[in-house]
Amino acid sequence: MHILHEQIGAPHIKIESESKNSAILSLGPLPSGYGLTIGNALRRVLLSSLPGTAVTAVKIDGVAHEYSTVVGLKESVFDITLNLRQLKLKKHTKGVELVELPLMKSGKLMAKNLKVSSDIEILDPAQLITTCDGADNKKKITLRVEKGVGYQLVSNLDNAAEENPEFMLIDANFSPVTKVKYDVSPARVGDQTSLDQLRVEIETTGAIDAKDAIKLASGILQNYFELFNKDDAYTDEEFTTSFEQIKAQKASEEAAAAAVAETAFTPIDILGLSQRTLNALVNGDITSIEQLVATPMTQLSQLRGFGQKAKTELEQVLSERGYSLQASKQPTEK
Repeated sequence: MHILHEQIGAPHIKIESESKNSAILSLGPLPSGYGLTIGNALRRVLLSSLPGTAVTAVKIDGVAHEYSTVVGLKESVFDITLNLRQLKLKKHTKGVELVELPLMKSGKLMAKNLKVSSDIEILDPAQLITTCDGADNKKKITLRVEKGVGYQLVSNLDNAAEENPEFMLIDANFSPVTKVKYDVSPARVGDQTSLDQLRVEIETTGAIDAKDAIKLASGILQNYFELFNKDDAYTDEEFTTSFEQIKAQKASEEAAAAAVAETAFTPIDILGLSQRTLNALVNGDITSIEQLVATPMTQLSQLRGFGQKAKTELEQVLSERGYSLQASKQPTEK
């Protein structure tokens, strides 16, 4: 991690909105240029490398090729294959499964009409496949459904290896991610004004939660980057750090501050204040000299029972002992 995070703090993730199929997250602050680096890498992996389900081949009774028309169906075979590519399915196991779609005399055939096993979920039952208009209800459409990764082009496949020549191969997009958008905006921490804020918007088919998709993509990236630094890992301690080091440093600083606060407790009883003034301070949860000198007079004046006489008395007593009412926890000694 960039050494700059020791000054600006570790980046944190904020979930702006979230549902099952979509999420908007922001990450920052980041050093200049890191928003583009992380956002682009994450987007490429989300769109290309997550496992999903798609139809890879189709067989229609009585049809020899994809440029045919089918008696009783309004759409051409080519249009039907385009509709099949839009199906949103989720397959739980890796194996290939054949899914049947019986034709009917008339009416629309949608995803909900598919005869699927318990291994396949139909995520969008209303997706149109074809429209029957006098079709032969003894015929059917058979789909080959597979689980895979990335985009599979028919031109990259060996058509001669196809066991059943009646099946027509279809270009398949397995990615469960339908949209990824990222924006990089300026961010500022103290005097550091040239920082990045990354905002990522993601939508899925519902086969995987949007947050889980980002986790999976980041894990894939991490595994590849570890190849370069797995054996004999190299670090430059002067210019790199890690989340663990930042957390440990913060915990150490908080522990040190707590130890100082615990030891620096001088009860106000030793000041010899009048009972009325002392009661006003104690009732206001001011029980030590360190708390007292760190509290502005304007705040003390709001305490119940603390009037002008208490103010005059307190200023005199503190002055005699070398203290002054300032916005500092350290007393000023004479």
